[in-house]
Parts: sequence; C-alpha cells; structure tokens
Amino acid sequence: MEFFMAILPFLVLILVMYFLMIRPAQKKQKEVQNMQNDLQKGDKIITIGGMHGEVESFDQKHMYVRTEDAGGAVLKFDRVALKEIVK
Repeated sequence: MEFFMAILPFLVLILVMYFLMIRPAQKKQKEVQNMQNDLQKGDKIITIGGMHGEVESFDQKHMYVRTEDAGGAVLKFDRVALKEIVK
C-alpha cells in the first residue's frame, strides 16, 4: 500500500501530461494527415511558407502548385508543406 501511495503522484502527473500535451498533438497530426489525404486537383491551397496557389497535380510525396505570383509557373512542393486548403 505504501508503494502505491508513493507512485500515485507520478501516475497522476503522467495522466495530466497525456491529456494536456500528447492527446491534442495526436489529434492535430490526424487532422493534418486527413487534409493531405483529401487533397484534390484544383484545390486552392496555402503552403507553410505562405505561397498561395492551385493544385495542378500530385503524387504520394509531392504536389505541383500553379501560382500567379510566379507568372503562372508550376512549383513542386512536398505534400507535408501543405498548411491549409482554402474553402
């Protein structure tokens, strides 16, 4: 019984850390993964670098984005660079 009482504060601390830090990070990561999986040709996007454009095509690791800033050039980005799909 003394052993249980001695480790109880550590168990409580671990639970608090899980619910305040780890779980929200996992939820955010899942949301980002779902957004990357839902990517479609023609979507208006914003990259993590702030580049605005329209998805021209994509594959498993990359997306090709047409931008008006670069005179309509198609730029290649890693899919992890996707920050937001503009609705």
